[in-house]
Amino acid sequence: MGKLDKKVVFITGGNSGIGFACAQAAAREGATVVIADLEKVDHGPAIQKLKDLGAEASFVPIDVSDFESVKKAVAATVEKYGRLDVALNNAGIGAPYAGIHETDEKVWQRIIDINLSGQFYCVKYELQQFLKQGGGVIVNLASLAGLVAEPGLVPYTAAKHGVLGITKNVAVQYGAQNIRCNAICPYYIETPLLKDLNVDVREKWEERTPIHRLGKPEEIAGAFIFFASDDSSYCNGSILPIDGGVLAG
Repeated sequence: MGKLDKKVVFITGGNSGIGFACAQAAAREGATVVIADLEKVDHGPAIQKLKDLGAEASFVPIDVSDFESVKKAVAATVEKYGRLDVALNNAGIGAPYAGIHETDEKVWQRIIDINLSGQFYCVKYELQQFLKQGGGVIVNLASLAGLVAEPGLVPYTAAKHGVLGITKNVAVQYGAQNIRCNAICPYYIETPLLKDLNVDVREKWEERTPIHRLGKPEEIAGAFIFFASDDSSYCNGSILPIDGGVLAG
């Protein structure tokens, strides 16, 4: 018996990287998995892999920066499966390095629209469904940059700090309604977003990490299963860094 048997799990940005690793982990634990990602992505291979694991799986298009798109994606999930039990709000983008005085306003707005407003829209419509059905679990994917400054990445840092603010507010406001909300704060993780990473930058990141390597998506997926399942039934508003020891240094 899996830890997420008969649970409907909704994952934004679930077609690749951390999101897909979490989708696979949920499938192995018996969940029905809904991948919510941009309409243009080729989701066929990801859905097939989940089905090969024995899971019921489907895709819904979403643009998290558009609240109407988020509303439709959540509604489509509930229409198909009758409920929503666990939501992983994972979709997000990176930002180019720049000093605050050099940061382009359009870059700022795009990062905030996707990484912060997008989290708010997802949480809002997930909560509406959870309140109707009597409970649910939210896991927000933040970043180590939600806990400490990341020089040169002010839009990203500001957005991820905001994600933790949302997480804490949900935990405090809705805990009595059988709704839990926790957040994961990874350091740099080996995903397709890093495939063109400059070697010098990579070495700098690895050197900063006491265990001298970047994280793996599967290591984040393990934390997701913990928060998504009853293993974490007394965790609410928890913030979990997964950073190879960076914060300890």
